[in-house]
Amino acid sequence: MTERRFFGTDGIRGCFGEEPITPETILKLGWATGRVLGERGRGEANVLIGKDTRVSGYLLESALEAGLSAAGVNIILLGPMPTPGIAYLTRTTRARAGVVISASHNQFQDNGIKFFAPDGTKLADELETEIERMMDCRLATVAPARLGKAERFDDARGRYIEFCKSAFPHKLDLNGLKVVVDCANGAAYHIAPSVFDELGADVVAIADEPDGFNINLDCGSTHPARLQQTVLERGADIGVALDGDGDRVILVDHRGELVNGDLILYILAKARAANGGLAGGVVGTLMSNLGLEQALRQAAIPFLRAPVGDRYVMSMLLEQGWELGGEASGHIICLDRSTTGDGIIAALQVLQAMAEQQRPLAELRRGPHIYPQTMINVELDVSGGEAGSVDRDPRVQEAVRAAQAALADNGRIVLRASGTEPVVRVMVEGHDAAVVRRIGTDLADVVRAAAGQCSRAGSATA
Repeated sequence: MTERRFFGTDGIRGCFGEEPITPETILKLGWATGRVLGERGRGEANVLIGKDTRVSGYLLESALEAGLSAAGVNIILLGPMPTPGIAYLTRTTRARAGVVISASHNQFQDNGIKFFAPDGTKLADELETEIERMMDCRLATVAPARLGKAERFDDARGRYIEFCKSAFPHKLDLNGLKVVVDCANGAAYHIAPSVFDELGADVVAIADEPDGFNINLDCGSTHPARLQQTVLERGADIGVALDGDGDRVILVDHRGELVNGDLILYILAKARAANGGLAGGVVGTLMSNLGLEQALRQAAIPFLRAPVGDRYVMSMLLEQGWELGGEASGHIICLDRSTTGDGIIAALQVLQAMAEQQRPLAELRRGPHIYPQTMINVELDVSGGEAGSVDRDPRVQEAVRAAQAALADNGRIVLRASGTEPVVRVMVEGHDAAVVRRIGTDLADVVRAAAGQCSRAGSATA
């Protein structure tokens, strides 16, 4: 496959003002996207653009709009909208594509662009590569009479709220449940509380006042401490923490304990298996906890691991003809409900299990023995692309072999390059937390030394 300069495992992402997240490059990206996608399909070429609440979203939205218009493509602006909402509206409005301006769980300084195909799934690798090739061409606008027009989508919020509610059985409601919703000061701030409220819950919303700078700041699925505290203080039945673009979810039970993506998958798989609604098995990733795999095996539920990234989970689900998959980080895909990971939908599926079984979340989560894990990010001087050479370094390979031998069959080691940041992630998992921390620290030191040597070698030959 051709090496790609811009697209990673989940679109394009980086610090605003640095390549490729600059006004010039994003304008060219809009034009290239319009050229590649505008000629595909039938009828008028419409592209939806939605965003999260970062201050840089205003500028990037305008740059994309200008590029698409220059390519002769019409634009429909959604405003702040969760990523899965953009996927849904792309599919139901028969748009040529959907564009998301978001850096997901990152801080406000970062931003990114990702695309959805007309069916609401992530854009194919081949099309992303074609867009990259088009970006090497000279930008030439269409004739004035063919320039694309832009308009606002008046009821995007209402349409998506109704879609989320439709995923919850009509015969059930959330009456009597107190739900704390942490909106991460992100794209779901004006949507998620309404969904749970209209289904009957007593809703307490936090981190629902975005100002362009506070997205994911000490809140949301990556920083759930405030949610845990609020659940305990308010005597809530459940806490729901979304991330900045609403495609991840982490839950908190009434005791204030976290329920991550692995445990959510376990709860949903068991509930679906009990009522005959589980199609096949469950897809996790290389980072899914060994305890999840063992618990599903004990329940006679098949489990497979995909590479890290929701697009790879999706690909394996489609290959297997299964419907349920996700990541420990809270990307949960329910293909019978949505075409992509959706934090609100996943939370509603867990609430459905609680309502049907009349059991609290603290009971539903019981089963998996979650092994201690440590994750250390080793920063690279250049980009995540160095990870391949780091992984092949003899010192790293020997250190991994020695560490795996020490863990024996009671643990795992995963070394991988991030698809969204210039880091190598070192994950160690095992029975003993102290041993896991020690092995992880030692292995990260070896990787750090090898990564530094790779960078120096690269500089010497440049």
